[in-house]
Amino acid sequence: MLIRAFTQQDLTPLTELTIATFRPFYEESFRPLMGEDVFTVQHGNWRDDYRKQIAELHAPDRHAYIAVAEVEGTIAGYVAWNVDHARKKGEVTILAVSAEHRRHHVATALCEDAFDQMRVLDAEVVEIGTGGDQFHAPARALYEALGCTPLPLTVYFRQL
Repeated sequence: MLIRAFTQQDLTPLTELTIATFRPFYEESFRPLMGEDVFTVQHGNWRDDYRKQIAELHAPDRHAYIAVAEVEGTIAGYVAWNVDHARKKGEVTILAVSAEHRRHHVATALCEDAFDQMRVLDAEVVEIGTGGDQFHAPARALYEALGCTPLPLTVYFRQL
C-alpha cells in the first residue's frame, strides 16, 4: 500500500468513492429511520454536499490536507484532516475506504499517517468523530483500536 498526498486528479475518484461509501448510510439507514421530511431537510442533497465538500478539503494554506491510499495503482481510500495550530489540535474530517479494500488495514494506515503528519505540525490532540448507528460501528471500532476515547453524544431530530 502506498499512502501519498492528494493531487487535483484525485478529486473525481475521491468524490465517487465518498458517495459510494456513504450511500448505504443515507439511503438505507438515515432515510428510513428519520422519514422523508427530516431526511430531505437534513441530507436531501447529500451527494451534492459531498461534491462541494470534497473539492474544498485539500487546502494547505488553511492547514487542511488529504492523504490517498493506493493498492496496486488503485485508490483504496483516503483521509482528510486539518490542524488548528493555535489549539495544537488536529481533526480528521472524513475517512473513506472502498468496499473491496475494507478489512485490509487501509483505514488504520490512513489514520496513523494523518496522526503522524499532525504531530509534525505540532498537534497534541486529535478529534475524530462518527455516527452512533449500526452503519458506523466499524468506524467506532477502528477509532477505539487506535486509542481514541469516545465521547457520548446524542443528536435528536423531530419533524415539526
